[in-house]
Amino acid sequence: MIIAVGADHAGFDLKECLRAELSRMGHQVIDVGCTSRDPCDYTEYARQVAFNVVEGKAELGVLVCSTGIGTSITANRYSGVRAALCHNCDMAYVARSHNDANILVLGSRYVTVLDANAMLRVFLGTGFSREERHRRRIQKIDSRQQAYNDVSSYIISKVDNSG
Repeated sequence: MIIAVGADHAGFDLKECLRAELSRMGHQVIDVGCTSRDPCDYTEYARQVAFNVVEGKAELGVLVCSTGIGTSITANRYSGVRAALCHNCDMAYVARSHNDANILVLGSRYVTVLDANAMLRVFLGTGFSREERHRRRIQKIDSRQQAYNDVSSYIISKVDNSG
């Protein structure tokens, strides 16, 4: 499987551990950065992981920042992304099986490397249940996102043509 990974400076060390674990598991890793503990903005790395997943360059993604909140908010701005901030293996399981999450998000200040590796294994090893109730909910999310995209495109076109 091809997995895109990204983190800001606060998540760098955990991202490096997860990248190594993914390689040990035999997965191909697309590491979008960051490349050190030097201060940086999580938004760029969340965007790059989201694009890799949405464009099909990666099957799934993993994001890490200090809390996981900023990267999950950023990634979920992109149509087709279902980024789930998880704190334990049960959440990682439900994120995949019920919500068909395609990006696992972790907060480096709130999980150990051992727990992060365990959540990663659960996330990658769990498929979407395809139960009707879960499919219906995801379709509602996707249709609302499409409606938002349509309205945004219309507004942008009006602004671009007004002046």
